[in-house]
Amino acid sequence: MNKNTRAALLFTASAGVLFAQASAQNSIAEAQSAAPAQQSQSPASASPVPSDQEILSGSIDLGWRWVTGVRGSDDTYKSVVDLTSGPKLLGTDFTILDPGRHLFDSINVRAYDWGDDPNSTLHVDIHRKKLYNFDGDYRNLAYYNNLPGYADPLLATNGIVLNEQALETRTHISDFRLELLPDHVIVPYLEYDRSSDNGNGIATFVVPDSNEYPVVNLVRDSTDNYRGGVRIERPRFHLKLEQGGTVYKDDEQLNAGSGVDYGNYFAPVFGQTLSLTSLSETYGVRGHSVYTDASFSANPVEWADFYGTFLYSEPVTNTNFLGLDTGNQILLSEILFYTGEQNLIYSAAKQPHTSGNVGAEIRPLPRLRLIPSWLTDRMHTAGSGAGQDTLMTAAGPAPIASLFNSTLVSNYNQAEMNVFVDVAKRITLRGGYRYVWGYANDGILPMSGLVGFEQGKIRQNVALAGISWHPLQNAWINLDYENGASGSTYFATSLYNYQRASARGRHQISNAFSVAAAATMLSNRNPSPGIHLEFLAHTESASLFYTPSAGKYWDFEGSYTRSTLRSDIDYLDPEFLISGISSYRDNSHTVTALFNFNLPGRRGYKTRLSLGGSAYLANGSNPTTFYQPTAKLAVAFDKNISWVTEWRYYGFAESFFFYQGFRTDTVTTGVRLTR
Repeated sequence: MNKNTRAALLFTASAGVLFAQASAQNSIAEAQSAAPAQQSQSPASASPVPSDQEILSGSIDLGWRWVTGVRGSDDTYKSVVDLTSGPKLLGTDFTILDPGRHLFDSINVRAYDWGDDPNSTLHVDIHRKKLYNFDGDYRNLAYYNNLPGYADPLLATNGIVLNEQALETRTHISDFRLELLPDHVIVPYLEYDRSSDNGNGIATFVVPDSNEYPVVNLVRDSTDNYRGGVRIERPRFHLKLEQGGTVYKDDEQLNAGSGVDYGNYFAPVFGQTLSLTSLSETYGVRGHSVYTDASFSANPVEWADFYGTFLYSEPVTNTNFLGLDTGNQILLSEILFYTGEQNLIYSAAKQPHTSGNVGAEIRPLPRLRLIPSWLTDRMHTAGSGAGQDTLMTAAGPAPIASLFNSTLVSNYNQAEMNVFVDVAKRITLRGGYRYVWGYANDGILPMSGLVGFEQGKIRQNVALAGISWHPLQNAWINLDYENGASGSTYFATSLYNYQRASARGRHQISNAFSVAAAATMLSNRNPSPGIHLEFLAHTESASLFYTPSAGKYWDFEGSYTRSTLRSDIDYLDPEFLISGISSYRDNSHTVTALFNFNLPGRRGYKTRLSLGGSAYLANGSNPTTFYQPTAKLAVAFDKNISWVTEWRYYGFAESFFFYQGFRTDTVTTGVRLTR
């Protein structure tokens, strides 16, 4: 039994005891309220808790899940679904009240999916009117990614199924917020966030220009974020001033055990076979930053609103690296074979970062709104490092010392103006213009190989348009369009000459029937030499909800989505330095449907049956199907106890990577206790 299962059982037992104690207290209170009042009872002996006040109210779902056995790839199942068998706290949501309001008014607790599930959550908030608000959130995420066909260069040539980029980690995320004197003009607050990862996986040890070796990777990192500030709340003015800091650390290791690893390249090099016999690489990164954040919004006059934000931070990082390896390797630049290597590197970097934006909404006429905005983001990174690499050759140790400096400068700016005009009672038109400009450059000294000095500029003009139409009282349609033209951009896949459009609509046909539809399109082209990007993606979806008689007997919800993606781009083969075209195609259909039936139950309590599921079907570069039918039955025995059982089937298949498919059934059953 792992620690997460033990924690779930402990939480379940504690919650059960709490519900039992509250039930007993409420039963005593009810009995006392039903008994005749005694004349001799003094006011001091009366209970401070009103007999009709429930100290604890809410529900808790306790259950057990069975996974019937994975047929096919267990690694793919864990990468996509990763549900496990065993006892579960499926969910709980309860409130604790303090009728005397001594320390708090109320405590609200919500928790879901505890018991070694991949995504467990816990939320607690405590309130005392006009004194404080406290909120806490915790998430426990299990991340598993080990698809057999991903990053596997030996599969096609040697038939070896080994993902050379895999991870199995646990991520713990905590957020705590304390707000003092809520509903006052000046509201101080403190906040603390923490995120940490730990686990292991597979990564590659890369010997430049010669070979790559899959090895074990150990992951350990964490980030702590502390901040505090004050909010000033006035009817026409809001101001937030915040000061904070972060602490970051990352400790990772690459290790290869005993034995000979020939990597991904088996052919002899100058008559010798390359190999790795041992490896130990460790690096530690330590970083910290201090940042200042300020934001405001104001409504100085009835016809205008203004807002703005400012953020300044200066992260600092230091890195230490130690690598030891043995085997038979080659330094191709000098055709030098070596049997061992010791590599020591130290580096440090600073990154002053300033960003800000201002905007307004101006209403000079009753049917006219002007919304200008301006944004800037400026970053300057400077780093330096020193290294000592010693190669063990047949002629003796060959030390190679290195000193390097690097810089990265990025300035990004954006100005935008939108104009909204109510041309009729139910029609609003939007027109706008956005201009984006900036530059970025980086440099590494001394220059070696393809690494050196690079620079880029971004110049972009974007036309904006839209319409909002309410043809009927319970219907609306929104259309948005933008057309961008660029003179230059930073990255090959960035938006260059593009058109983006979206349409959304909804109609409440009756109290029982509503429909909604949406469509999006993005077309992007970059004709620059060596890139020649052609990208097109569009998605269409529709959904409907039908609840006759307000869902008294049954209801239905369903949706359908069609997506298409086409991409072609030039690329440079890094091994042979020849150009090629990378093409990707995907056409997918997603269907979901769910029927809910309310059936007669015991003593008048309803039995609810749900039938439905979802299906994903895709063809193109990677044809894939994923079926998830489900059935759920909930039987209420009385107002406090109900029984819930759910069956779900998972069927995943890929035509080109058939060994990654899997099928399994899960059955979850449990009880819900309600107070």
